[in-house]
Amino acid sequence: MTPGQLYEVFGHSPIKPLQDHIAKAYECVRLLFDFVAAVLEHNWALAEECRQQIVAQEHAADEIKNDLRGHLHKGLFLPVARDDILQLLTVQDRIANTAKDIAGIIVGRKMHIPEAIAASFVELLRGSFNTVALARKAIDELDELLETGFRGSEIAIAESMIRDIGAAEHETDELQIKVRSELFKIEQTLSPIDAMFLYEVISLTSQIADRAEQVGNRLHLLLAR
Repeated sequence: MTPGQLYEVFGHSPIKPLQDHIAKAYECVRLLFDFVAAVLEHNWALAEECRQQIVAQEHAADEIKNDLRGHLHKGLFLPVARDDILQLLTVQDRIANTAKDIAGIIVGRKMHIPEAIAASFVELLRGSFNTVALARKAIDELDELLETGFRGSEIAIAESMIRDIGAAEHETDELQIKVRSELFKIEQTLSPIDAMFLYEVISLTSQIADRAEQVGNRLHLLLAR
């Protein structure tokens, strides 16, 4: 009997909620592109509308998270450790939270993103988004892994995906260095407070990729056990 069949006997699989949850986190990051485009055009009404969409997706992710936590009671039979599932859920949740934080800071301060760094900042955002997309793809493989009993060719596929996530995160680190360097060149033309918050937003945007890599790391631990 496979782990997937055992779920049918002892309880519902947590894999589908995990997949639904990371889909919401992915959507939070995807919506940042429309948000940043509005900010670059100084269209604060549209930026606020985009922020509200991000908040709605983050709230939907929270609902999935809370429902899954409520159903993972200690008496439920699981072929993987309950704590591993909860840790994976936590790092996924940080992706959505970080996207929401970025939008909140920018709208709250009506931050101006200088033209000198705009292209590199969007490039950094895309790098983080691509890393999240890879993490989502890996989580979407979990149901196949469950059906095969966490062995065989599916394991090799998942491990390859995890390596891809790590490589994408490293590329995003390089993009963060680039945009920070560009900001450093012009920071004396900005108020110290504006420069400080720009560095913070750049850091948070890079952290999205860090969170996605953590998803890969937690998945790797889950497979190893």
